[in-house]
Amino acid sequence: MAPRKNTRKTAAAAAAVPVNSTEIVPVGRGGFLGHIAGHLAGKALPYLSPWAGAYTLPPLAGLATNELWGQAPLSAGLASAALAVGGAGLTVVAWKSTPAGSTFGKIRRAQVTASVAAGMGWLTCATAAGPFGHPMLDLWLFGGGLFAASWNLRQLLRNGAAGEIPAEETGGGLAALAEAIGWEKVRVKDAKGTGKGTVKAALEVTDGATIEDVQGTAKKAAAALHLPPSGVVVTPDPEDAARGTVSMRVADLLKDGVQFIPPAALGLLPTDDIPVGLYADGELWVLSPFAAAILQHLLVMGVTGAGKSEFCRTVLAHLMCRRKMSIFLVDVAKGRQTVGHIVDGLDWFVTEEAEAKRLVRALPAAIKARGDVLADEGLDQWTPDSSLTAMLVWIEEAADLADFEELQEIARKARSVGIWLAISLQRATWTNVSTDVRANLQATACFGVDDPGDASFCLPDSVTAAGAIPAWGSERPGYAFSTGMGIPQERWTTEVRSTKTDRAYLTALVQAAAAVRDPLDETTAAALGQAYAQRSHRGTNRTTPGVQAAAPAVHAPAPAALTAIPGAPTDRSAYVLEDDDMSEIEGAAAVELEEARAEILGAIPADPEPDADYAHLSLEDDVPDVDDDDSLAFEDGERPSTEEARHILCVELDGFVQAGRLEFEPADLIPATVAAGRKRPWMQNELKRLADLGVIRRDGHGQYTILASPLQPV
Repeated sequence: MAPRKNTRKTAAAAAAVPVNSTEIVPVGRGGFLGHIAGHLAGKALPYLSPWAGAYTLPPLAGLATNELWGQAPLSAGLASAALAVGGAGLTVVAWKSTPAGSTFGKIRRAQVTASVAAGMGWLTCATAAGPFGHPMLDLWLFGGGLFAASWNLRQLLRNGAAGEIPAEETGGGLAALAEAIGWEKVRVKDAKGTGKGTVKAALEVTDGATIEDVQGTAKKAAAALHLPPSGVVVTPDPEDAARGTVSMRVADLLKDGVQFIPPAALGLLPTDDIPVGLYADGELWVLSPFAAAILQHLLVMGVTGAGKSEFCRTVLAHLMCRRKMSIFLVDVAKGRQTVGHIVDGLDWFVTEEAEAKRLVRALPAAIKARGDVLADEGLDQWTPDSSLTAMLVWIEEAADLADFEELQEIARKARSVGIWLAISLQRATWTNVSTDVRANLQATACFGVDDPGDASFCLPDSVTAAGAIPAWGSERPGYAFSTGMGIPQERWTTEVRSTKTDRAYLTALVQAAAAVRDPLDETTAAALGQAYAQRSHRGTNRTTPGVQAAAPAVHAPAPAALTAIPGAPTDRSAYVLEDDDMSEIEGAAAVELEEARAEILGAIPADPEPDADYAHLSLEDDVPDVDDDDSLAFEDGERPSTEEARHILCVELDGFVQAGRLEFEPADLIPATVAAGRKRPWMQNELKRLADLGVIRRDGHGQYTILASPLQPV
C-alpha cells in the first residue's frame, strides 16, 4: 500500500506546481495583490465580529424597545422590570451552560456571563431613558469597545497562548469524564506527555477522598479513555496520603516486539546488570539480583504462552556468558524443549523427577558449607570477592518436586550464600506454593494471567492496587510487570516486555562464552555429594572448552571419618561412638527388638509340638540376652567381626554408588546384613550411624539417599 500513497502524493504535487516554472502564479481574479488582501481579510474577519456586534446590536435593540415602551411611564417601567428579570435569567443560563473544566474555561465563563449581564443591563436602562442620550450613549461607546477588545484578547489566547497555560483541572482534565468515573474530588495537575506513549500527571484528592478510592476507579478511567485495562495506573505518594501520580499509556511502543539485547562483553561478573527487555516508555528493563542490597529470590508466573520461556532463556543466556557463575535448571515437564539449544551453559540440567529430588535435597548441605566458607572469609553475604561461585537454581513447577518445608528452608537460607532461587509456574496458589515459601520469593515477574485475582499470588499488593494487573492471558506474550531484583520501586507499576530470542544466535553465544565460564567451586561441589558428582548432564566451561560429552564420574570426597581401604579397616576410630550415640542406638534397638519379638511370636504355632525345644517355655519366661558377637546362625570362627561386618555393608553401599543408584530402602541391604551375620536391629543402628556421619540422609520412613560413598578415599 505504501507505493500507492507515494504515487498519489507525487501526482498531487505535480498537478499543483507547473513543471519548469519559477514565476508566482496569480490566484483568483485579483491576481497576487487580491490574494494577499483576501488572506488578510480572512484572518481579520473573526476579530472584527465583536466590534461589529458591539456597535450595531445594542443601539438598534435599545432604539426599538424605547420606541415600543419608552414613551409612557407605566409601560416603560413594566418593560424595564421585565427586561431586568429576563437579563438575570440569561445571566444564570450563561454561567451554567459555559464549560469551565480548566483555568482558561473559567475565564471564558466569567467573560460570557459578564457580557450578557452588561448588555442586558444597558438595554434595560436604554428602554426607559433612550439609547442616544447621556449617559447611555457614553456607556455604549466605552463599554462596547471594552467588550469587543476583551473578546479579541480571548481569541488570541485560545488560538495562540492557550496551550502554554499550565492546566489544573478537576476530574483529570475531562469534566464529563470526572463525573462518570467518580473523580469529582480529584484534582489533576501538570499533565504532561513523556513523548514515549505515556501521559503522566500529579493527583491530589480533596473532601475526605483517598488515593485508594482513585485506584479503585482506574479500570473505569481506562475504559472511558479506550485504553487497555492496565493502561491507567495510579501510584500513591509515600510521603503524602492525599497525593499521587496517574500514568496513562496512550500508545504501545512495544507491540512490534523487543529484540534480544546481547551482553556488553563476555566474562562479566554476576553483579553486572542483566538487560532482559524494555519498559512501556522505551527505557531498558534490567535486573541486578546479585548487586542488590539483598538477594531476592524470583517468582515467575503466567499462563501457557504468556512468555515465561522467552524470559527464562534471556536471563539464562546472559548469566551463561559470565564468570564466577554456575547454573542449575530443573524442568521435568518440557525436558530439553525450552533450553536444549543452550544446554552447554548449564552446569546441571535435570529432566527426571528422581534426579530433581536429589538436587533439591542436596541443596541444604551446600548452603551450610557455603555459609561456613563465607564466615571464614569475613563476608556476611556473597560478593565477587568470595572464592565461591554465584549460583542460580531455576526450578519449573517446583511444587511437584519438593515439599513446602524443603523449599522454605532453601529459600530462607540460600540468599545470603549467593544462591539465587527462581521458581516458575502457571499459578502460585497456596496449593502449589505455600504462603511461607512465597513470602521468601520477594522478586517477581508476572506475565499474562486469565483471572485478575491470580496476579495477587505473585505481585505485591501495592502493585495490583495501583491497577498494574496483567489480565490479558496469552494474548500479549512477553508483556509483564516485574518487581525486586534491583528494579526501582517507582518502576514496579510500568509494563515491560521481555526480548525475543533466536535459537541459532543464543547457541553461538553460549558456545563462545565457554572459555570464560567457571566451574562450580570445590566446596559446593563436595557438599552436594554424589548427587552432583553423578549428575546426568555436565555443561562446558573454561576447563573443558567445546566438550559436550560428560566426563567420567568423579566421586565427591567422603568425610575423613569414613576413609576405608579394601578389606577390614585398620583405623577403628571411625566406629567409636559417644555415650549419647550409644544411648540413642540402644533405644532404637529396643524398639526394633520389640517389633522383631512380636513378629516372631506371631509366627509361632498356637499348639507347639510337644518335643520342640521351646515347648516348655511360656511368654513370661526370661530369654537369655543375645549379644551381637554371639551368633545363632554361625559356628564359632565363621561370623565376621564388627569391623568386617561394617565393611561388608559399606561395600554394598559403594556398589549402589558405582551403579548410579543413590536412593535405597533398608530392605535392599538385607543380603549384606545376612552376609555380615547380623540382624535388622544392627542394620538400623548402622544406618543411623552413617546418617550422623553424613554418608547417607534419611528422607522419610524407609527411604534413604547416599550422599557419599563410604569407601571413597580422601
